[in-house]
Amino acid sequence: MNGLLVLDKPAGMTSHDVVNRVRRATGEKSIGHLGTLDPMATGVLPLLLGKWTRLAQFFSSAEKGYTGAIRFGFATDTYDAEGEAAGEPKPLTQTLDELRVLARGFHGEIEQTPPAFSAKKINGVPAHKLARQGKEVPVKPAKIHVHRFELTSLEGDTARFVAEVSAGGYIRSLAHDLGALAGCGAHLTELRRTKAGVFTLEQTMTLERMDELAATGELEAALPHPRTILPEMPSVTADMATAGRLRNGMTVNLPEFSNAPLVKVFEGQRHIIAIGKRVAGTLIQPTVVIG
Repeated sequence: MNGLLVLDKPAGMTSHDVVNRVRRATGEKSIGHLGTLDPMATGVLPLLLGKWTRLAQFFSSAEKGYTGAIRFGFATDTYDAEGEAAGEPKPLTQTLDELRVLARGFHGEIEQTPPAFSAKKINGVPAHKLARQGKEVPVKPAKIHVHRFELTSLEGDTARFVAEVSAGGYIRSLAHDLGALAGCGAHLTELRRTKAGVFTLEQTMTLERMDELAATGELEAALPHPRTILPEMPSVTADMATAGRLRNGMTVNLPEFSNAPLVKVFEGQRHIIAIGKRVAGTLIQPTVVIG
């Protein structure tokens, strides 16, 4: 099965668990998720199936949106509620307005240190595997862009928030760093991804619905139409001879192509065969051949 499946990930499952569930339901072995979600987190998890996994590079810079909750009073080693307390509890002394002022300091481009317990690769090994083995985890700060980090309410020691961050940003680190600024520590207790690039919660389906559609053979028809993916790229239809040349990696002329740098090339209405790069004028070189 080739396509894009946008799921509403439930809590308690890793992103890898979700991939395995989809493999069992569809029989498709080649599946990749676009942006890991922690087991505690829920929400938008886009998956590329079959030959469409070759398109993953074009989704890598997608921004993410979240809602969730942060508990103040102590930090944890994982930066979330699944970890062990790191230090003695301290009372939260700031008001909501004072915490909002601190949160504004994270807006814009910042350097963020990922949690040691994360999927960040260190010499090819996920950081969380090293951390669980008690080994030193030399995670390095990375530049990210925080488009929004707004606290919406505060009840007791728990604040609710809305956040929008660039690819590679960790909400757990925002919670941890905000707690450090507040002087009492903090950790993430709830996280729901509401947006991943152009994909929103309204476009998701549950795992249960996915199972039902897969069992009746209706899942592929329920996936987003191929021409709606990567909307920043124009869609161009190639005739049979041109499609054959593209499949062989050859440069072709596509007169109907616009001046956009990249284009989706289709054979018929639904069969995407390649992503092409404009070389000059109407001359297109395939950068990714899907088949």
